[in-house]
Amino acid sequence: MLPLIDKATRELLLANGCEPERDHRPVLKLFNPAGPATWLVCAMETNGDTLYGLCDLGFAEPELGYVSLEELREVSAGLAIGLERDLSFRGKHPISAYAEAARVAGRIVEDTDALRAAMGRVSSRSPR
Repeated sequence: MLPLIDKATRELLLANGCEPERDHRPVLKLFNPAGPATWLVCAMETNGDTLYGLCDLGFAEPELGYVSLEELREVSAGLAIGLERDLSFRGKHPISAYAEAARVAGRIVEDTDALRAAMGRVSSRSPR
């Protein structure tokens, strides 16, 4: 089983965590292969445990927030298959676009059209 976060991803998450005011692209996607839970993570605080990103536990209410890496490891250990890292995931939009698209869909989506529409809505609300 692969670790939830490899060294290179950890370094990028920590670097993003040093700039909390930026609207970072997610760099890590974790998911439960046997259930609906998905996390798109874009930053890690310097404590090495607190992650920030879009969390979708499968209740049609995805939200931006913080999650403990240690808690994710505990959840993973308690599952028959364990949480997995999507090695092919590449965040192409800022986390705010994923959050807006998820708000509309009721779940995390990666559909290009939905994310472009979300980017337009996010951009129109941003102060200039």
